[in-house]
Amino acid sequence: MESSSAASGGSTRREATRQKLYEAAVTLIAEQGFSATTVDEIAERAGVAKGTVYYNFASKSVLFEELLRHGVGLLTASLREAAERTAQEGGTKVDALDAMIRAGLVFIDRYPAFTQLYVAELWRTNRAWQSTLMVVRQQAVAVVEDVLRAGVAGGEFSDEIDVPLTAAALVGMVLVAALDWKSFQPERSLDDVHAALSRLLQGRVSGCR
Repeated sequence: MESSSAASGGSTRREATRQKLYEAAVTLIAEQGFSATTVDEIAERAGVAKGTVYYNFASKSVLFEELLRHGVGLLTASLREAAERTAQEGGTKVDALDAMIRAGLVFIDRYPAFTQLYVAELWRTNRAWQSTLMVVRQQAVAVVEDVLRAGVAGGEFSDEIDVPLTAAALVGMVLVAALDWKSFQPERSLDDVHAALSRLLQGRVSGCR
């Protein structure tokens, strides 16, 4: 039992260290770009020794790749939780999509630097982690696809909906609108931005029956 507790404690400490490294890396890379950011700077910002970075990640590229997995994984989980919670409460599929929009905005409000990096990386094709990025992107979009397909199957949405493209469009709408909000309209509240996107959803998706 004691050895199990010690192992658990060690795992918790390592996860805490990795979280600090993720936060340091995302902040620095958002400020000055991937190429200009050094491992020394990441270690200093995280408050750890340089060797700690290499103990947890083989290289700066591996750190960034794992950062993408971690961040998009958090986003995917929040979208899934929103859809599942709506279903448990007896809501419609439109309600589920609306809840997912809000969950996406909450995530972006909490992690604006990561979101900025993620969107920027989606447009680059020469990165070593491009294949990983495509995989994690599809995981997030797939959660929305599942709700759309269930809505089509249940007769809530038209069977003419292009599910993959509509799902990608909804995720893209939230990402771009939220970045515009954080960059150019920061005086607006999350509730205000959500209401605007909710009206767009209601008019475009729920109106496709």
